[in-house]
Amino acid sequence: MDMKQIKSLMKEFDESTLSSIKINKEGFSIELEKATIATPLVAAPVAAAPVAAAPVAAIIPAIAEEITGDKILSPMVGTYYNAPSPDSPVFVKEGDIVKKGQPLAILEAMKIMNELEAEFDCKILKILVEDGKPVEYDMPLFAVEKI
Repeated sequence: MDMKQIKSLMKEFDESTLSSIKINKEGFSIELEKATIATPLVAAPVAAAPVAAAPVAAIIPAIAEEITGDKILSPMVGTYYNAPSPDSPVFVKEGDIVKKGQPLAILEAMKIMNELEAEFDCKILKILVEDGKPVEYDMPLFAVEKI
């Protein structure tokens, strides 16, 4: 299986209702599992006063504005790390100029650490993911300006 087929499989799995899948075929093996986030149950007050919610239209432009322009997207589902180890300096900071092939982050998938490299020369305008947070396939990780 080539990387394009693996990415396609991961995207289809992510969009499916399956919680896990394991494939073994002709010397190739892959196991995918969706992370589950437990949400605590909170009892609603019996006589609650109505709360004015922020208009969705006011929130969406702020989010869209944050990630406009060129972006570096996650090539896989995994966990984002901004440094090679907890006591090491980060790969990049906002404002850094990076060259093609320079490491930007590590994406951990199924206990395998995958180094994410810049595909082009650019300036890091904004880091869109926090260290140690899960990321999805094609999720924007960096807002950049191509050089």
